[in-house]
Amino acid sequence: MLSSHGEPKPLVLASGSPRRLALLEQIGIRPARLVPAEIDETPRKRELPRALARRLAETKAEVSARAVRRDPVLEHSYVLAADTVVAVGRRILPKPERSEDAVACMHLLSGRGHRVFTAMCLVTPRGKVRIKVVETRVRFKRLSAAEIESYIASGEWEGKAGGYAVQGRAGAFVSRLVGSYSGVVGLPLYETASLLAGEGYPVHDAWRGAEP
Repeated sequence: MLSSHGEPKPLVLASGSPRRLALLEQIGIRPARLVPAEIDETPRKRELPRALARRLAETKAEVSARAVRRDPVLEHSYVLAADTVVAVGRRILPKPERSEDAVACMHLLSGRGHRVFTAMCLVTPRGKVRIKVVETRVRFKRLSAAEIESYIASGEWEGKAGGYAVQGRAGAFVSRLVGSYSGVVGLPLYETASLLAGEGYPVHDAWRGAEP
């Protein structure tokens, strides 16, 4: 979609996540600004993992879009938000801040499969809301006490959904992954590009003349 001056309308990323920013930049998309939305991410009673991811992504997008609409430079932007939820069955794993919680996550994930839901919510310049949820199935090897202890000592788990980052050290624990690897990192690239392109954002324009 073009502005009244014929220029592409900017994209605002409703996240401060360096991982999501890096993933967008990987496919040549550079947001005009990062406008993180601070919201309560506590699951509701009996809320299912997919529903939680969808609700949080939509809420983040709405909060960020309201802030953006007050800025005359960005008021006609696309706003993209995302949220990732890790679950074993219906059990939603936390984004641990304490080592004890991270240890509990590792024990729960050890030797078994789990699901990663990443939801994206796009608010268009005209206020249209589009939501997509991507599910990926991941299996961890059986972890020894020494492996868990070493991983916890790395500190890499802090604030990560399920207590791990697949692109980091915990990648050594993944024995199988079916679905979107980038979705587990935090933003499924195929689905994100399709969502943006479907609403008129020029996803591929920056590829012309780019360094190989």
